[in-house]
Amino acid sequence: MAEVVLRFNHRMTYGEYSYVWQTPEWPALTYDVSALAPVLAETSRAQGMLLGRLADLGMGLREQASLAALTEDVVKTSAIEGEVLNVESVRSSIARRLGVDLGAVAPADRNVEGVVEMVLDATSNSAAELTAERLFGWHAALFPTGFSGISRITVGQWRADERGPMQVVSGPVGRQRVHFEAPPARTLEAETAAFLAWANADTAEPDLIKAGLAHLWFVTLHPFDDGNGRIARAVGDLFLARADGSSQQRFYSLSAQIQRERKEYYAVLERTQKRSTDVTEWLAWFLAALGRAIAAAQDNVDVVLAKARFWKRWAGVPLNERQVKLINRLLDGFEGRLTTSKWAAVAKCSQDTALRDITVLLEIGLLKRSPGGGRSTGYELT
Repeated sequence: MAEVVLRFNHRMTYGEYSYVWQTPEWPALTYDVSALAPVLAETSRAQGMLLGRLADLGMGLREQASLAALTEDVVKTSAIEGEVLNVESVRSSIARRLGVDLGAVAPADRNVEGVVEMVLDATSNSAAELTAERLFGWHAALFPTGFSGISRITVGQWRADERGPMQVVSGPVGRQRVHFEAPPARTLEAETAAFLAWANADTAEPDLIKAGLAHLWFVTLHPFDDGNGRIARAVGDLFLARADGSSQQRFYSLSAQIQRERKEYYAVLERTQKRSTDVTEWLAWFLAALGRAIAAAQDNVDVVLAKARFWKRWAGVPLNERQVKLINRLLDGFEGRLTTSKWAAVAKCSQDTALRDITVLLEIGLLKRSPGGGRSTGYELT
C-alpha cells in the first residue's frame, strides 16, 4: 500500500479514534528487551561483518560502494511515495557532492536535488543536532516550489490543519479507509519539542533501537503537510549513521528494503499506531528489515568488486567516454536488452556512431551478441 496523505474537512473528531498518541503514557514508548535481544544481536553482527569487509577495501572501492548505496536510498525512499526519480540524475548528483569522478554526468533535476541534499545531510552530518530548523530545511528541500503535485502546501514549518485533521488514507474518493490520524496541529510545538529533546539526549537505548524509535515517533507525529515518510526515513538514517560510525559513507539502504517490503511496513506501522505504547512488534520488524538491508548490501559490494575486476582486466584497452558509460550501465544492471537504438539514446549519439562503438567492442571481445535475437540485435558483456 503506497502511502497517500490527504487533509480534508470531515465530521469526525479526534476523540472518536484511538491512536497511540492519545494514550496517557504517550510519548513514553516501551519495548520488551528480552524479546528483541536475538534479532538485535544478529543485526548488529551483520552490521559489523559488512563494515569489517569494507574496511579491507581501498578508498576508491568504498566510495563506489557508498555511492551505490546512497543512490539506491534516494531512489527508493521516493519510490515508496510513488515518485520515480531518474537513477542517473541521482547518481550524478550524489557523486558531484561527494567528489566522486563519474566522467560525464547527467544534468541536474530539481526533483532529485532536494532529496539528495536531505539524505546526505542526514547521513554525512549525523553527529550534528537534530533541530526544528534542520527539519524545516529538509522539508523545504523536498518542496522547493511550495507545491506537492498541483497542491500548494505549507513549506518549512509545522502543519496548521487548516483543512481538517491530518489523516493517512487509501481507497477511492468517497470510500477512503483511514489508516491513521496524526496529533492535532495545536499540539505540535510541544510534541516536536519532546521528540527533539529525546533525539539529542544521551539516552539509554541501544543505537539501533533508538533509530527504530526515532523513525516511528516522527512518522507518528506527521508534523508536515507532506513528505513525512521521506523525512522519517531520513531521521532513522541519521541514527543508523551514528550507530555504525560511518557517517561519511553509507553502505546499505533501509529505505530500499522498506520499498521491497512496503506492504508489511505499512501494516506493522498501522498496528503499532493503533495500540498501546509497547512498540516491541515494530522494533522487531525494523531490526529484521535492517538485517535484510545489510544482507542486500553484501550483494552490492559483490557488484562493486566485480566491476573493479572487470575494469582491471580491460585497463589497457582505449575506450571512449560513450563506451565507458554504457559498459558501466551494463555492469550496474541494464534493464532489458541493449540494442543499437538504446545505446544511441543513452549515449546521446547517432545510431551510426552507436553501431561503430559496439562494433569495436565486439571485435576486441568485450561485448558479444545476445542469444535469441529478434527484430533487433541485442548485446551483452562477455
